[in-house]
Amino acid sequence: MTPKGEEAGRAHTLDERITGALVGAAVGDALGGPVEGYTPDQITERHGGRVHGVVGPWHGDAWRTARPLAPYHKGDGHVTDDTLMTHALIRVYARVRDHLDAYAIADHLVPDLITTPRWIPELEAEALPLHRIFLAEKWLVTRLHYGHADPREAGVGNIVNCGAAMYAAPVGLVNAANPRAAYAEALDIAGAHQSSYGREAAGVFAAAVAAASAPGASPESVVETCLSLAKDGTREAIEKVCETAVRHPDFESALTPLREAVAPYDTVGPDYRSPSLGARRPSRLHAIEELPVALGMLLVARGDFRHAVLGSVNYGRDCDSIATMAGALAGALGSPVPDDWSKTVAEASRLDLWAPAATLTAVTREIFERDVHRRRAHERAFGSLGGTACSD
Repeated sequence: MTPKGEEAGRAHTLDERITGALVGAAVGDALGGPVEGYTPDQITERHGGRVHGVVGPWHGDAWRTARPLAPYHKGDGHVTDDTLMTHALIRVYARVRDHLDAYAIADHLVPDLITTPRWIPELEAEALPLHRIFLAEKWLVTRLHYGHADPREAGVGNIVNCGAAMYAAPVGLVNAANPRAAYAEALDIAGAHQSSYGREAAGVFAAAVAAASAPGASPESVVETCLSLAKDGTREAIEKVCETAVRHPDFESALTPLREAVAPYDTVGPDYRSPSLGARRPSRLHAIEELPVALGMLLVARGDFRHAVLGSVNYGRDCDSIATMAGALAGALGSPVPDDWSKTVAEASRLDLWAPAATLTAVTREIFERDVHRRRAHERAFGSLGGTACSD
């Protein structure tokens, strides 16, 4: 395992970082899906050792009826709702072609979820995305389409989980190398979906992706950025997990210590499938589990995509989302996504994993040009007021 943040000293372009982040997120999602909800020991017992790539459904051919996963075909390279929501958000950026806010979620994302059938890999059929997404994401439709809630406050009352964070990578990429702007934009967007530490996680993850996209970025600089922006329990959880992560040379030795480090901040409890009474309730003291662990795995892997994703997958619990985040961060740093994994996932999921990246890259360049124009206009106006003279 070698550091991959700036492979062989070469600076990666915007196009490469966006592609690496989005393809990497989808691959991590697909690898984590079939073992989601289980412990590292259960995963080892089921697969005769650690997972090292794409694996089949937990219940084999009985996936159509086996509970609690039925009727979803998790495994065999199928992406989950993490990727479906990420691609949906990219379509919103492509439509708006500017920065987004909570109103864009109400005006564009929700209609996308409820009006246009798309190929759903886990259902092996075309269906409305609404029919696949989890209840925490269905909340968007309930509150915004049927409840006509103020989009900026619609997330209040939803369960607090990683739902908004899991698809926030595009926000970080649109704000590449500007983590503070990514944080602010993601917080605005996520207000339509989440509250409390779920909303905070979306902001911090977007900032992490923006930081990973910066020239010369490293896993350490990404974590430092997160700690400079994160608030309350989210900050403490990231700090404790990452303090633990740097003491481990590989994910095998880190699996249990990372869980122990994040446990005081995680409301779900030790049994992922039987959440505690206080699970997913608003709090300034707690954090989602997924983001701190993803950052921890990024440190353990020293930025290497394969190691970061496999560590996240074998961690278990909500490992598809953990691996989605770790994959996005490692990909944005420039660590290459294994071709065999990305091709397998694209073919199995019947999705072009590279087209959304090309779309978002073009949109990101347009948005940056608008940002420069707006900034220059502000500078001229401020200079006219007797403030700082405009240099141009």
